[in-house]
Amino acid sequence: MRERARVVTVVAAVDCGTNSIRLLISDISSAADTPGAAGVAKADLVREMRIVRLGQGVDRTGRLDEAALERTLAACAAYARTISDHGAAVTRFCATSATRDATNAAVFSDAVRHLFGVPPDVLTGGEEAALSYAGATRDLSGLRGPLLVADVGGGSTELVVGTGQQVEAAVSLDIGSVRMTERHLKDDPPTPAQVQACRHDIDAALDGCGLDLATVRSFVGVAGTVTTLAAHAFGLGRYDSMRIHHATVTLRALAASCADIVAADVDRRKAMPFMHPGRADVIGGGVLIVQALAARLSGLRTSEMVASEHDILDGIAWSLA
Repeated sequence: MRERARVVTVVAAVDCGTNSIRLLISDISSAADTPGAAGVAKADLVREMRIVRLGQGVDRTGRLDEAALERTLAACAAYARTISDHGAAVTRFCATSATRDATNAAVFSDAVRHLFGVPPDVLTGGEEAALSYAGATRDLSGLRGPLLVADVGGGSTELVVGTGQQVEAAVSLDIGSVRMTERHLKDDPPTPAQVQACRHDIDAALDGCGLDLATVRSFVGVAGTVTTLAAHAFGLGRYDSMRIHHATVTLRALAASCADIVAADVDRRKAMPFMHPGRADVIGGGVLIVQALAARLSGLRTSEMVASEHDILDGIAWSLA
């Protein structure tokens, strides 16, 4: 039997968020005689993340900070060299909440165009939600639908309800780990009053999100806040993406991990062996978002969360297939 010819293209995806910037370089291969998604496979070559905090202060000032720009563009220059070294045929650079909100985003966009040869796609909240869902669900199977995919970022949180790979409803909320921490959690550890004020903002956003969570049968969480919480719930001695990817955490265990991390000061968080040091000072705001979601879902049709290491970054790569 003749083996079908496969066409292989190296693609590069960059996700530039409020807290981190990430790079994924993948081989996208497709059977030459099989059109559509069924004939496409992805093999990852490089997956890298740097904490640059591009969105530092944006919630307060509406502008990208000069030091934050310098940090982020240094990471961009390194990523551009890596992409060139791997001979990527196409690159897509996506920017999210911080860049959407900043009045001086054009400075950043011009620099990105110079470094990568392509302008950044400044995603709308809806586009961000759809890519997050695509990345999280492409390699998921066996979960009952409808699914809720929650992507808790630094500046925003995307909530997407869908069945299989089909999005049915999506919303992007202006609540995220950096935004909520900078706005409310000013002490270390935060005071009960600060935590309550943060919860009030989060609950107001969730109350007005327009999604019917009562229909959700399965809950999938993505991005750094969620995966760090999963590592905490499992008591990992180091961060282990293989252990976390597609692992199941009960909502009860998730709530306990949320409570412990929120109550901890930054030094204790940094001492947690799975905690990225660049996340320790802002994870409290993200944890409170996850805690609020878990509380709303716990009395409904699901009692657990599936943590996924695949998210918007993978969605960007798949969009280049």
